[in-house]
Amino acid sequence: MQTGAGAGIGSSDEEYVAAGARIADSAKAIFEQAEMIVKVKEPQLVECEMLRPGQVLFTYLHLAPDPKQTAALMKSGATAIAYETVTAADGSLPLLVPMSEVAGRMSIQVGAYCLQKANGGSGVLLGGVPGVAPGKVVIIGGGVAGTGAAEMAVGLRADVVVIDRSLTRLRELSDLFGNQLKTVYSTYDSIDRYVTDADLVVGSVLLPGAAAPKLVTRDMVKRMRTGSALVDIAIDQGGCFETSRPTSHADPIYVEEGCVHYCVTNMPGAVARTSAYALNNATLPFVHALAGKGWQKAVHEDEHLLNGLNIHAGKVTYKAVADNLGLEYVPYGG
Repeated sequence: MQTGAGAGIGSSDEEYVAAGARIADSAKAIFEQAEMIVKVKEPQLVECEMLRPGQVLFTYLHLAPDPKQTAALMKSGATAIAYETVTAADGSLPLLVPMSEVAGRMSIQVGAYCLQKANGGSGVLLGGVPGVAPGKVVIIGGGVAGTGAAEMAVGLRADVVVIDRSLTRLRELSDLFGNQLKTVYSTYDSIDRYVTDADLVVGSVLLPGAAAPKLVTRDMVKRMRTGSALVDIAIDQGGCFETSRPTSHADPIYVEEGCVHYCVTNMPGAVARTSAYALNNATLPFVHALAGKGWQKAVHEDEHLLNGLNIHAGKVTYKAVADNLGLEYVPYGG
């Protein structure tokens, strides 16, 4: 463990030592010594330079919209396994789920903040009050993050619409929430109609491993009421609004076309303690498999873990990443 790594969630070096860890004084020392690097966010370019052939990196990567990181990982010769493309037997993404749950719930919280006048918002209270209509919330994408957003928005008594292209998912949401929200099939016209009339739009679309589609155009944003808010959960994969650009927790919002945008690339980092425990619960069995068996045996025995393999020996081994970046796709032959 790097010294102080647990400080953000209230865990001391001494607690990790008591659990059997050794403490290193810098990231550089860890990269020099460890056979496998386990992180949360994608490596910085300076960290990619410290990776070496034969070393395993296990973390979120989000390579499709990031050619520089992809090139650096390919150059390193390391084996990079991405949390976000590991699959489960039911087709879900088990290592993306906990962060999607956090980001979905957070999206309504930060969206409500963006709507406050002091932040450039229109001054709408999402839940309304007796005699005043509630705010209109439009959630694009009804997956894990979208469902979390819907739960929070419904809980605040907002006027909620979920847009998705899966009729099966829309039926599930309708069964789950009843008349507490409206479900709408995703088309260009339906997105245009509901987005331009919304107080808050949450973008939670996902194409596993690939760049997010730009479903909300700049023209739509222009026609929204001044001071409306947009929260782009998909920003890690490039964002699903044409007006999105990555922001940080230090400077999370900006105004574009008269609307307040929140596009933080690591939303769960704002609630680090909750996020860390949620992510650790999901990743630990895979860390045990990789460390205990060796990565080659682990991916050979588990096709779902194999789906997490994005870079190996200087080649891109995940098709969606290769397609998005115009690189050669070389499936791992093991």
